[in-house]
Amino acid sequence: MAIPIISIVGKSDVGKTTLLEKVIRELKKRGYRVATIKHHVHWFEIDQPGKDTWRHAQAGSDVVVIAAPNRLAMVRRLEAELSIDEIAEMIPDVDIIITEGYKRSNKRKIEVSRAARSPQLICKREELLALATDQVHPGMEGIPHFDLEDAAGLVDLIEAEYLRNTTAVGE
Repeated sequence: MAIPIISIVGKSDVGKTTLLEKVIRELKKRGYRVATIKHHVHWFEIDQPGKDTWRHAQAGSDVVVIAAPNRLAMVRRLEAELSIDEIAEMIPDVDIIITEGYKRSNKRKIEVSRAARSPQLICKREELLALATDQVHPGMEGIPHFDLEDAAGLVDLIEAEYLRNTTAVGE
């Protein structure tokens, strides 16, 4: 069975990361194994210039892995951006994958919308699993609406839609 993937999307500075942190904590509290993928539209460097793994990459290594007793990180050069599904294939042993970003993906989305930022949504109705918002959005009747602080309510919905056949760790 494929791992369910949900994207948390919204305009800049609406609180996507803050909401995602709360959702992750609530899923973990309920015993689920969670993976996250952050979509970044610009080039990024996770290594520090001069460090060994950075030097490996600079020398031409196509895949650089750093391993320690408590974590592992892999940096891989790509010829083209991978899809969410291609990335998900590399993630083992989780119950759900939540992305931050990927607003153009074909995955169901929770859009974060804050009145102080913009009254306009970026998603179409059919893309939405839910809205986390502090305002009313005409035309979105029937789409579940949650307060920006209601991570428990969002996780209840995620469980009902995607995790009902998953046994959380420890159950």
